Amino acid sequence: MDIIIKTLLVCFILMNGYINNVNAQKQTQIKVMSYNLRFGELASLEELAEFIKKENPDIVALQEVDVKTYRERAQHQNGKNFISELAFRTGMLSLYGKTIPYMGGYYGIGILTKYPYISAKRILLPMPEGSKEQRAYLVSDIELPDGNIFTFVSTHLDYPTSEVRLAQVDSLNSDLLKHKNPIVLCGDFNAKPDSYEISVCMSEWKQVSNMNFTSPAKNAKSKIDYIFCYPHSKWQIISAETPVIQLSDHLPVIATLELLENQD
Repeated sequence: MDIIIKTLLVCFILMNGYINNVNAQKQTQIKVMSYNLRFGELASLEELAEFIKKENPDIVALQEVDVKTYRERAQHQNGKNFISELAFRTGMLSLYGKTIPYMGGYYGIGILTKYPYISAKRILLPMPEGSKEQRAYLVSDIELPDGNIFTFVSTHLDYPTSEVRLAQVDSLNSDLLKHKNPIVLCGDFNAKPDSYEISVCMSEWKQVSNMNFTSPAKNAKSKIDYIFCYPHSKWQIISAETPVIQLSDHLPVIATLELLENQD
């Protein structure tokens, strides 16, 4: 009888250790989208929301997001609150960061998320000589259903010169690489993969979107839209795609990722 009890006890200990090991290695899957909307010039908000709902991402980084502007080039969007309406039509939560006042309203960046956020902050990027307009990034800590927390960032870098973008990437790195949580950074970087600002300055990040061209949407010749993760060891790519859809002058980028909880 003592032998049976001891055997059962050993089995229990081994099984408990196995369960704990499985739990320690469990993975959280997240579907991420980044999309420059071209201030809605080429599509209705209903069409944009329908596309987002169809792709069913967990979280979306948006660029060129208007709020109550009155543009001659997008009169069908005049006075509309893009971020609130997209959130309503997709059933997601929303965050918005103004970069500049424009045409009676605001122009900026946004986030849509299925999951609640713990914190959110808009941070302005530097404007060295040659900058066209103020740019920013919107950063938020997101709480997943299993209790894990990751930091999500939407940004849109300026386009006139590489020197301007270098200063902005340096600013992003100096802040974001200090964060304690795993990070997903998305946006329109206005820079090709072989540019110095991407190939060198973003080298500490894991580039998880595919290498398909994203701009212009009708005949894409350049990749300037990205999804990056940090640190490398925390993230695994499940899939990546660049849907070809003509709702903007950019194509969206999508990546399905696993957040590896047991990695440093």
